[in-house]
Amino acid sequence: MTIREKFEIPKRYSLWSYTLIAVGIISVILLYVTHGASNDEHERARFWSSLLQNSVFFLLVVNAGMFFLCATILAWGGWTTTFRRVSEAVASAVPVIGIICGVILLAIVFGNDHAIYHWAAPDDQLDEILKSKSGFLNKTFFTVWTVLTIALWSLLGKKIRSLSLSTDERKMSVEEGKIFQWKNTVWSALFLLVFALTVMSTTPWLWLMSIDAHWYSTMYSWYTFASTFVSGVALIALFVIYLKNKGYLEYTNEEHLQDLGKFMFAFSIFWCYLWFSQYMLIWYSNQPEETKYFEPRVEGPYRGIFFLNIIINFIAPLLLLMKRGAKRNYTTMTILAVVIIFGHWLDFFQMVHPANSRDHVPMMLYDLGVGLGFVGLIMLLVGRTLSKHPLVPKNHPFFKESVIHHT
Repeated sequence: MTIREKFEIPKRYSLWSYTLIAVGIISVILLYVTHGASNDEHERARFWSSLLQNSVFFLLVVNAGMFFLCATILAWGGWTTTFRRVSEAVASAVPVIGIICGVILLAIVFGNDHAIYHWAAPDDQLDEILKSKSGFLNKTFFTVWTVLTIALWSLLGKKIRSLSLSTDERKMSVEEGKIFQWKNTVWSALFLLVFALTVMSTTPWLWLMSIDAHWYSTMYSWYTFASTFVSGVALIALFVIYLKNKGYLEYTNEEHLQDLGKFMFAFSIFWCYLWFSQYMLIWYSNQPEETKYFEPRVEGPYRGIFFLNIIINFIAPLLLLMKRGAKRNYTTMTILAVVIIFGHWLDFFQMVHPANSRDHVPMMLYDLGVGLGFVGLIMLLVGRTLSKHPLVPKNHPFFKESVIHHT
Protein backbone atom coordinates (compact mmCIF):
# COMPACT_ATOMS: atom_id res chain seq x y z
CA MET A 1 0.00 0.00 0.00
CA THR A 2 1.38 3.40 -1.01
CA ILE A 3 1.32 5.85 1.87
CA ARG A 4 0.73 9.54 1.21
CA GLU A 5 2.85 11.01 3.94
CA LYS A 6 2.34 14.75 3.52
CA PHE A 7 -0.86 16.69 3.03
CA GLU A 8 -0.99 18.75 -0.15
CA ILE A 9 -3.36 21.66 0.31
CA PRO A 10 -5.98 21.62 -2.49
CA LYS A 11 -6.73 24.91 -4.21
CA ARG A 12 -10.38 24.58 -3.27
CA TYR A 13 -9.42 24.16 0.40
CA SER A 14 -7.33 27.35 0.29
CA LEU A 15 -10.10 29.19 -1.55
CA TRP A 16 -12.63 28.25 1.15
CA SER A 17 -10.19 29.26 3.90
CA TYR A 18 -9.54 32.71 2.46
CA THR A 19 -13.20 33.21 1.55
CA LEU A 20 -14.33 32.51 5.12
CA ILE A 21 -11.60 34.77 6.51
CA ALA A 22 -12.82 37.51 4.16
CA VAL A 23 -16.39 36.97 5.39
CA GLY A 24 -15.13 37.35 8.95
CA ILE A 25 -13.23 40.55 8.22
CA ILE A 26 -16.21 42.07 6.38
CA SER A 27 -18.48 41.12 9.29
CA VAL A 28 -16.14 42.80 11.79
CA ILE A 29 -16.06 45.96 9.66
CA LEU A 30 -19.85 46.05 9.29
CA LEU A 31 -20.32 45.39 12.98
CA TYR A 32 -17.92 48.21 13.80
CA VAL A 33 -19.66 50.64 11.43
CA THR A 34 -23.15 49.80 12.76
CA HIS A 35 -22.27 49.42 16.45
CA GLY A 36 -18.60 49.84 17.30
CA ALA A 37 -18.40 53.44 16.09
CA SER A 38 -21.56 54.48 17.96
CA ASN A 39 -21.58 57.13 20.67
CA ASP A 40 -23.62 54.84 22.88
CA GLU A 41 -21.65 52.65 25.27
CA HIS A 42 -24.03 49.71 24.98
CA GLU A 43 -23.94 49.83 21.19
CA ARG A 44 -20.15 49.65 21.32
CA ALA A 45 -20.43 46.77 23.77
CA ARG A 46 -22.45 44.90 21.14
CA PHE A 47 -19.40 45.04 18.87
CA TRP A 48 -16.95 43.89 21.54
CA SER A 49 -19.30 41.16 22.81
CA SER A 50 -19.29 39.51 19.40
CA LEU A 51 -15.49 39.56 19.20
CA LEU A 52 -15.25 38.30 22.77
CA GLN A 53 -17.67 35.42 22.23
CA ASN A 54 -16.06 34.17 19.03
CA SER A 55 -12.41 34.59 20.01
CA VAL A 56 -12.79 32.90 23.40
CA PHE A 57 -14.91 30.05 22.03
CA PHE A 58 -12.61 29.15 19.15
CA LEU A 59 -9.48 29.56 21.27
CA LEU A 60 -10.81 27.10 23.83
CA VAL A 61 -11.92 24.71 21.06
CA VAL A 62 -8.52 24.51 19.34
CA ASN A 63 -6.77 24.26 22.70
CA ALA A 64 -8.99 21.27 23.46
CA GLY A 65 -7.12 19.46 20.67
CA MET A 66 -3.96 19.45 22.77
CA PHE A 67 -5.91 18.49 25.90
CA PHE A 68 -7.36 15.50 24.05
CA LEU A 69 -3.88 14.43 22.97
CA CYS A 70 -2.28 14.92 26.39
CA ALA A 71 -5.09 13.10 28.19
CA THR A 72 -4.63 10.03 25.97
CA ILE A 73 -0.84 10.20 26.37
CA LEU A 74 -1.13 10.30 30.14
CA ALA A 75 -3.45 7.31 29.99
CA TRP A 76 -0.87 5.53 27.80
CA GLY A 77 -3.49 5.18 25.12
CA GLY A 78 -1.87 4.36 21.79
CA TRP A 79 -5.02 4.31 19.67
CA THR A 80 -4.72 8.00 18.71
CA THR A 81 -1.21 7.64 17.25
CA THR A 82 -2.25 7.21 13.61
CA PHE A 83 -4.10 10.54 13.63
CA ARG A 84 -2.35 12.39 16.47
CA ARG A 85 -0.87 14.84 13.95
CA VAL A 86 -4.42 16.07 13.33
CA SER A 87 -4.84 16.92 17.03
CA GLU A 88 -1.44 18.61 16.98
CA ALA A 89 -2.40 20.62 13.89
CA VAL A 90 -5.66 21.76 15.51
CA ALA A 91 -3.71 22.88 18.60
CA SER A 92 -1.19 24.71 16.38
CA ALA A 93 -3.84 27.42 15.93
CA VAL A 94 -3.60 28.33 19.63
CA PRO A 95 -0.78 30.92 19.37
CA VAL A 96 -2.42 32.90 16.54
CA ILE A 97 -5.99 32.79 17.87
CA GLY A 98 -4.57 33.32 21.37
CA ILE A 99 -2.95 36.59 20.33
CA ILE A 100 -6.18 37.75 18.68
CA CYS A 101 -8.21 36.78 21.75
CA GLY A 102 -5.71 38.37 24.15
CA VAL A 103 -5.78 41.67 22.27
CA ILE A 104 -9.59 41.70 22.29
CA LEU A 105 -9.79 40.88 26.02
CA LEU A 106 -7.25 43.54 27.02
CA ALA A 107 -8.85 46.12 24.71
CA ILE A 108 -12.16 45.57 26.52
CA VAL A 109 -10.60 45.73 29.99
CA PHE A 110 -8.45 48.81 29.37
CA GLY A 111 -10.99 50.65 27.21
CA ASN A 112 -13.11 53.47 28.52
CA ASP A 113 -16.31 51.43 28.21
CA HIS A 114 -17.36 49.17 31.08
CA ALA A 115 -20.65 47.78 29.79
CA ILE A 116 -19.14 44.30 29.43
CA TYR A 117 -16.75 44.11 32.39
CA HIS A 118 -18.39 46.32 35.02
CA TRP A 119 -15.65 45.51 37.51
CA ALA A 120 -13.09 47.29 35.28
CA ALA A 121 -14.67 50.68 36.07
CA PRO A 122 -12.90 53.06 38.51
CA ASP A 123 -13.27 52.15 42.19
CA ASP A 124 -15.62 55.03 42.92
CA GLN A 125 -18.12 53.59 40.42
CA LEU A 126 -18.21 50.09 41.92
CA ASP A 127 -20.86 48.74 44.26
CA GLU A 128 -20.07 46.78 47.41
CA ILE A 129 -20.32 43.36 45.74
CA LEU A 130 -17.80 44.26 43.05
CA LYS A 131 -15.48 45.86 45.58
CA SER A 132 -15.50 42.66 47.63
CA LYS A 133 -14.27 40.79 44.55
CA SER A 134 -11.64 43.37 43.58
CA GLY A 135 -8.81 41.19 44.88
CA PHE A 136 -9.53 38.83 42.00
CA LEU A 137 -11.37 41.02 39.52
CA ASN A 138 -8.88 43.75 38.75
CA LYS A 139 -7.02 44.83 35.63
CA THR A 140 -3.58 43.75 36.81
CA PHE A 141 -4.56 40.20 37.73
CA PHE A 142 -6.68 39.86 34.58
CA THR A 143 -3.79 40.97 32.36
CA VAL A 144 -1.11 38.84 34.00
CA TRP A 145 -3.26 35.72 34.09
CA THR A 146 -4.51 36.15 30.52
CA VAL A 147 -1.03 36.61 29.07
CA LEU A 148 0.41 33.80 31.19
CA THR A 149 -2.41 31.43 30.25
CA ILE A 150 -2.14 31.95 26.49
CA ALA A 151 1.67 31.83 26.60
CA LEU A 152 1.73 28.55 28.55
CA TRP A 153 -0.84 26.91 26.28
CA SER A 154 1.22 27.91 23.24
CA LEU A 155 4.67 26.99 24.60
CA LEU A 156 3.67 23.65 26.11
CA GLY A 157 1.72 22.72 22.99
CA LYS A 158 4.76 23.56 20.85
CA LYS A 159 7.01 21.41 23.07
CA ILE A 160 4.70 18.38 22.80
CA ARG A 161 4.48 18.94 19.05
CA SER A 162 8.30 18.99 18.79
CA LEU A 163 8.53 15.71 20.71
CA SER A 164 6.12 14.16 18.23
CA LEU A 165 8.13 15.41 15.25
CA SER A 166 11.32 13.95 16.72
CA THR A 167 9.96 10.46 15.96
CA ASP A 168 10.22 11.20 12.22
CA GLU A 169 14.02 11.37 12.35
CA ARG A 170 14.84 7.68 12.80
CA LYS A 171 13.69 4.42 14.31
CA MET A 172 14.08 4.16 18.06
CA SER A 173 15.38 1.27 20.08
CA VAL A 174 13.28 -0.12 22.92
CA GLU A 175 15.25 1.91 25.44
CA GLU A 176 14.95 5.09 23.36
CA GLY A 177 11.22 4.47 23.04
CA LYS A 178 10.87 4.28 26.81
CA ILE A 179 12.77 7.56 27.23
CA PHE A 180 10.61 9.21 24.57
CA GLN A 181 7.41 8.02 26.19
CA TRP A 182 8.61 9.22 29.60
CA LYS A 183 9.32 12.71 28.23
CA ASN A 184 5.99 12.68 26.44
CA THR A 185 4.19 11.74 29.66
CA VAL A 186 5.96 14.38 31.78
CA TRP A 187 5.26 17.24 29.36
CA SER A 188 1.67 16.08 28.86
CA ALA A 189 1.16 15.99 32.62
CA LEU A 190 2.52 19.53 32.86
CA PHE A 191 0.12 20.70 30.17
CA LEU A 192 -2.81 19.05 31.94
CA LEU A 193 -1.80 20.74 35.20
CA VAL A 194 -1.83 24.14 33.49
CA PHE A 195 -5.10 23.22 31.76
CA ALA A 196 -6.66 22.32 35.12
CA LEU A 197 -5.57 25.64 36.64
CA THR A 198 -6.91 27.62 33.68
CA VAL A 199 -9.73 26.11 31.60
CA MET A 200 -11.09 23.97 34.44
CA SER A 201 -11.01 26.74 37.03
CA THR A 202 -9.91 30.38 36.79
CA THR A 203 -9.88 31.38 33.13
CA PRO A 204 -13.64 31.01 32.43
CA TRP A 205 -14.30 33.00 35.62
CA LEU A 206 -12.21 35.89 34.34
CA TRP A 207 -13.07 35.86 30.64
CA LEU A 208 -16.75 34.89 30.76
CA MET A 209 -18.35 34.62 34.20
CA SER A 210 -17.10 38.08 35.22
CA ILE A 211 -19.36 39.56 32.52
CA ASP A 212 -22.12 38.93 35.07
CA ALA A 213 -19.88 39.80 38.01
CA HIS A 214 -22.65 39.79 40.64
CA TRP A 215 -23.44 36.19 39.77
CA TYR A 216 -21.33 33.11 40.22
CA SER A 217 -21.51 29.37 39.71
CA THR A 218 -19.14 26.74 41.06
CA MET A 219 -19.93 24.56 38.02
CA TYR A 220 -19.23 27.24 35.41
CA SER A 221 -15.69 26.24 34.49
CA TRP A 222 -16.58 22.57 34.08
CA TYR A 223 -19.60 23.60 32.03
CA THR A 224 -17.36 25.68 29.78
CA PHE A 225 -14.81 22.87 29.54
CA ALA A 226 -17.40 20.29 28.54
CA SER A 227 -18.78 22.61 25.87
CA THR A 228 -15.41 23.35 24.25
CA PHE A 229 -13.94 19.87 24.67
CA VAL A 230 -16.75 18.11 22.83
CA SER A 231 -16.48 20.80 20.14
CA GLY A 232 -12.72 20.18 19.95
CA VAL A 233 -13.23 16.43 19.47
CA ALA A 234 -15.84 17.19 16.80
CA LEU A 235 -13.31 19.43 15.03
CA ILE A 236 -10.68 16.67 15.12
CA ALA A 237 -13.23 14.22 13.70
CA LEU A 238 -14.04 16.63 10.84
CA PHE A 239 -10.39 16.89 9.80
CA VAL A 240 -9.88 13.13 10.12
CA ILE A 241 -12.88 12.48 7.86
CA TYR A 242 -11.74 15.13 5.38
CA LEU A 243 -8.25 13.64 5.16
CA LYS A 244 -9.64 10.12 4.82
CA ASN A 245 -11.88 11.25 1.96
CA LYS A 246 -8.82 12.76 0.26
CA GLY A 247 -6.90 9.50 0.52
CA TYR A 248 -4.73 10.32 3.54
CA LEU A 249 -4.44 8.68 6.99
CA GLU A 250 -4.41 5.18 5.51
CA TYR A 251 -3.78 3.60 8.91
CA THR A 252 -6.75 5.36 10.51
CA ASN A 253 -9.90 3.29 10.16
CA GLU A 254 -13.52 3.04 11.29
CA GLU A 255 -12.40 1.83 14.71
CA HIS A 256 -10.66 5.13 15.39
CA LEU A 257 -13.59 7.13 14.06
CA GLN A 258 -15.96 5.16 16.25
CA ASP A 259 -13.93 6.05 19.34
CA LEU A 260 -14.02 9.73 18.39
CA GLY A 261 -17.78 9.31 18.08
CA LYS A 262 -17.86 7.79 21.56
CA PHE A 263 -16.17 10.90 22.96
CA MET A 264 -18.67 13.14 21.17
CA PHE A 265 -21.53 11.01 22.51
CA ALA A 266 -20.23 10.79 26.09
CA PHE A 267 -19.29 14.43 26.53
CA SER A 268 -22.57 15.61 25.04
CA ILE A 269 -24.23 13.74 27.90
CA PHE A 270 -21.69 15.17 30.37
CA TRP A 271 -22.38 18.70 29.10
CA CYS A 272 -26.12 18.15 29.57
CA TYR A 273 -25.54 16.93 33.12
CA LEU A 274 -23.69 20.16 33.92
CA TRP A 275 -26.24 22.27 32.01
CA PHE A 276 -29.09 20.83 34.08
CA SER A 277 -27.22 20.76 37.40
CA GLN A 278 -26.12 24.39 37.20
CA TYR A 279 -29.66 25.49 36.43
CA MET A 280 -31.32 23.19 38.97
CA LEU A 281 -29.05 24.16 41.88
CA ILE A 282 -29.67 27.87 41.29
CA TRP A 283 -33.39 27.45 40.56
CA TYR A 284 -34.30 25.63 43.78
CA SER A 285 -32.16 27.93 45.98
CA ASN A 286 -34.12 30.91 44.56
CA GLN A 287 -31.52 33.49 45.57
CA PRO A 288 -32.06 36.80 43.74
CA GLU A 289 -28.36 37.40 43.01
CA GLU A 290 -28.16 33.97 41.36
CA THR A 291 -31.54 33.60 39.64
CA LYS A 292 -31.08 36.99 38.01
CA TYR A 293 -28.62 35.38 35.60
CA PHE A 294 -31.34 33.05 34.27
CA GLU A 295 -34.11 35.66 33.92
CA PRO A 296 -33.34 36.74 30.33
CA ARG A 297 -32.33 33.18 29.40
CA VAL A 298 -35.31 31.25 30.76
CA GLU A 299 -38.12 33.81 30.91
CA GLY A 300 -36.82 36.56 28.63
CA PRO A 301 -35.91 36.94 24.94
CA TYR A 302 -33.17 34.28 25.03
CA ARG A 303 -35.56 31.55 26.12
CA GLY A 304 -35.68 29.95 22.66
CA ILE A 305 -31.90 29.83 22.33
CA PHE A 306 -31.47 28.56 25.88
CA PHE A 307 -33.72 25.54 25.39
CA LEU A 308 -32.63 25.01 21.79
CA ASN A 309 -29.24 24.16 23.27
CA ILE A 310 -30.64 21.05 24.89
CA ILE A 311 -31.95 19.82 21.53
CA ILE A 312 -28.81 20.54 19.50
CA ASN A 313 -26.18 19.70 22.10
CA PHE A 314 -27.81 16.75 23.86
CA ILE A 315 -30.82 15.18 22.19
CA ALA A 316 -29.36 15.16 18.65
CA PRO A 317 -26.01 13.55 19.64
CA LEU A 318 -27.77 11.17 22.03
CA LEU A 319 -30.20 9.83 19.44
CA LEU A 320 -27.97 9.89 16.36
CA LEU A 321 -24.72 8.63 17.90
CA MET A 322 -26.23 5.90 20.05
CA LYS A 323 -25.82 3.21 17.39
CA ARG A 324 -22.42 1.73 16.60
CA GLY A 325 -22.91 2.12 12.87
CA ALA A 326 -23.64 5.83 13.12
CA LYS A 327 -20.24 6.47 14.71
CA ARG A 328 -18.58 4.69 11.78
CA ASN A 329 -20.51 6.54 9.09
CA TYR A 330 -18.65 9.49 7.57
CA THR A 331 -21.80 11.40 6.63
CA THR A 332 -23.47 11.02 10.03
CA MET A 333 -20.29 11.95 11.89
CA THR A 334 -19.70 14.98 9.67
CA ILE A 335 -23.22 16.29 10.15
CA LEU A 336 -23.14 15.69 13.91
CA ALA A 337 -19.71 17.29 14.26
CA VAL A 338 -20.89 20.46 12.51
CA VAL A 339 -24.11 20.49 14.56
CA ILE A 340 -22.18 20.09 17.83
CA ILE A 341 -19.74 22.91 17.04
CA PHE A 342 -22.56 25.23 16.00
CA GLY A 343 -24.66 24.24 19.01
CA HIS A 344 -21.93 25.09 21.49
CA TRP A 345 -21.11 28.29 19.61
CA LEU A 346 -24.78 29.15 20.16
CA ASP A 347 -24.38 28.26 23.82
CA PHE A 348 -21.52 30.76 24.11
CA PHE A 349 -23.71 33.34 22.36
CA GLN A 350 -26.30 33.12 25.14
CA MET A 351 -23.54 33.08 27.76
CA VAL A 352 -22.13 36.43 26.61
CA HIS A 353 -24.81 38.65 25.04
CA PRO A 354 -27.64 38.76 27.62
CA ALA A 355 -25.44 40.74 30.00
CA ASN A 356 -25.47 43.68 27.59
CA SER A 357 -28.71 43.06 25.67
CA ARG A 358 -31.19 41.78 28.24
CA ASP A 359 -34.34 43.04 26.54
CA HIS A 360 -33.68 41.71 23.03
CA VAL A 361 -31.58 39.20 21.11
CA PRO A 362 -29.13 41.03 18.85
CA MET A 363 -29.13 40.11 15.17
CA MET A 364 -27.01 36.99 14.98
CA LEU A 365 -25.93 37.40 11.35
CA TYR A 366 -22.93 39.55 12.30
CA ASP A 367 -21.81 37.07 14.94
CA LEU A 368 -22.10 34.15 12.52
CA GLY A 369 -19.99 36.07 10.03
CA VAL A 370 -17.28 36.69 12.62
CA GLY A 371 -17.45 33.03 13.63
CA LEU A 372 -17.01 31.92 10.01
CA GLY A 373 -13.93 34.12 9.86
CA PHE A 374 -12.41 32.16 12.74
CA VAL A 375 -13.40 28.89 11.04
CA GLY A 376 -11.54 30.00 7.91
CA LEU A 377 -8.50 30.97 9.98
CA ILE A 378 -8.48 27.57 11.70
CA MET A 379 -8.74 25.83 8.32
CA LEU A 380 -5.80 27.85 7.01
CA LEU A 381 -3.57 27.27 10.05
CA VAL A 382 -4.39 23.56 10.38
CA GLY A 383 -3.91 22.95 6.65
CA ARG A 384 -0.50 24.62 6.65
CA THR A 385 0.61 22.66 9.71
CA LEU A 386 -0.52 19.35 8.22
CA SER A 387 1.37 20.07 4.99
CA LYS A 388 4.74 20.66 6.66
CA HIS A 389 5.43 17.24 8.16
CA PRO A 390 4.37 13.59 7.70
CA LEU A 391 0.79 12.92 8.76
CA VAL A 392 1.76 9.71 10.54
CA PRO A 393 4.54 9.34 13.16
CA LYS A 394 5.63 5.91 11.88
CA ASN A 395 8.49 5.54 14.37
CA HIS A 396 6.29 6.24 17.40
CA PRO A 397 6.51 3.46 20.03
CA PHE A 398 2.71 3.03 20.00
CA PHE A 399 2.29 3.14 16.24
CA LYS A 400 1.69 -0.61 15.80
CA GLU A 401 -0.79 -0.59 18.67
CA SER A 402 -2.76 2.15 16.92
CA VAL A 403 -2.73 0.34 13.57
CA ILE A 404 -4.21 -2.85 15.02
CA HIS A 405 -6.62 -0.95 17.28
CA HIS A 406 -10.14 -2.32 17.49
CA THR A 407 -13.08 -1.58 19.79
